[in-house]
Amino acid sequence: MKTNKSYTKRLKVTKKGKILGRIPGQNHFNAKSSRRKQLNHKGTAEFTMTNKQISRFLPNA
Repeated sequence: MKTNKSYTKRLKVTKKGKILGRIPGQNHFNAKSSRRKQLNHKGTAEFTMTNKQISRFLPNA
């Protein structure tokens, strides 16, 4: 199976093997949400992935 390169570039693997990435759905339509909610979604979040997903999106991990 081919690796999904566009998605792979958006993820980061830490030393301990955690997978980090941006919280999805935060690019636009944020005007109605509170400032506190906007800032909470600014950082990265940890992903839980199955082994099948890891082999597809992160071939070297």
